[in-house]
Amino acid sequence: MIAVGSDHGGYELKQEILKYLEKEGYEYRDYGSYDEQAVDYPVYAKKVARAILDGEAEKGILICGTGIGISIAANRIPGIRAALCSDCFSAEATRLHNDANIVCMGGRVVGPGLAVKIVDTFLKTDFSGEERHSRRIRMIEED
Repeated sequence: MIAVGSDHGGYELKQEILKYLEKEGYEYRDYGSYDEQAVDYPVYAKKVARAILDGEAEKGILICGTGIGISIAANRIPGIRAALCSDCFSAEATRLHNDANIVCMGGRVVGPGLAVKIVDTFLKTDFSGEERHSRRIRMIEED
């Protein structure tokens, strides 16, 4: 299951991502926001992160105006590795090397066509499992 969330700045792009997920047959849950009324992005970052940590979702997608704030908020939560991606290479690399569990994008930065390709790449790329990458992830997770 994919957990999806956005603030008002990412709402429009989120609608395009939800269409893609439906078309491709992904099971997903929309954690809000549900319109373009101004809201606080940390609320949605926490909802999606908690869904992953609680085992309700395998991966997450978060969108705000730039993607920056929502990725910072998500990364404050231990066990979350949220990657801000504006291209497919980064989406692939963050799955292969960082085993990122959330992809973040900027609704005012990335167009819908590219956003769908980024999400597609992120969801279809597995973690490499290479020891050097596993070691680095352990180092990130340590206190």
